[in-house]
Amino acid sequence: MDGSCAHIDQIRPVKPSAEGCEECLALGEGWVHLRMCLGCGHVGCCDSSKHRHATRHFRASGHPIAASHEPGEYWAWCYADRLVLDPA
Repeated sequence: MDGSCAHIDQIRPVKPSAEGCEECLALGEGWVHLRMCLGCGHVGCCDSSKHRHATRHFRASGHPIAASHEPGEYWAWCYADRLVLDPA
């Protein structure tokens, strides 16, 4: 991951909390893309989705880094530093 992020040390080994966005599943709604919190494993929907649950999770929890939870995508986003983190 990119060394310019000040929050990389907060990444933990996590397991996804759900097969889809936790909150959208509870609401019976859909989403566009999924993000998984690398602090706790919470799965939420992206900002292109109606409810933006991944960003809401960051604001509520303070966990700064979420990774794409889409098949074949290997990147993460630091909400605090506003940086894309590339695993390369």
